[in-house]
Amino acid sequence: MKVIETKLKGCFVIDPTCFKDERGYFLLEYNKKGFQEKTGLQIDFVLGNQSLSQYGVVRGLHLQRGKHAQAKLIRVVKGKILDVAVDVREGSPTYGKSISVELSGENHKQLFIPRGFLHGFSVLENDTIVSYKCDNYYCPEAEDGVMYNDSDLNIDWKLKVEDIILSEKDTFLKQFKHFELKDAFQDIF
Repeated sequence: MKVIETKLKGCFVIDPTCFKDERGYFLLEYNKKGFQEKTGLQIDFVLGNQSLSQYGVVRGLHLQRGKHAQAKLIRVVKGKILDVAVDVREGSPTYGKSISVELSGENHKQLFIPRGFLHGFSVLENDTIVSYKCDNYYCPEAEDGVMYNDSDLNIDWKLKVEDIILSEKDTFLKQFKHFELKDAFQDIF
């Protein structure tokens, strides 16, 4: 597996080794020891989630605050997404900066996003299945987020505006300039 740190410290693109032949392929999806050796991080994933989405869906930008913050390891089983992480770690030199990585069932790439980041993705193909692991349990009271189309973040989701489909909840997320960080990520550095 290849592990490459992005311009956002602690965010890694993981390119697992895929063995292909006439029968199909074999992919080692996750190896805790290998992950720890290549990233230097001690992560214990406790939750696994999967979603099915159609072309045009945008999920995000979300996070969990405080002691409920989550690190995530995202992969696509089928289809294609543009996965986005935004650094909201107070005092970080890349605060407010984002990265976008295309993840697909074909390229098998994964994105590791540490605690202290907003996360979202846009769906670029119908019937896309996204699977992700989290290192902390979900807590509805700790949920927060920022609008996907915030002008300060200026993220290109690779979709036409008229094709974008949002959940009702995501249509009411706040603007980045109103996103308050105070005590949002205690004890994560």
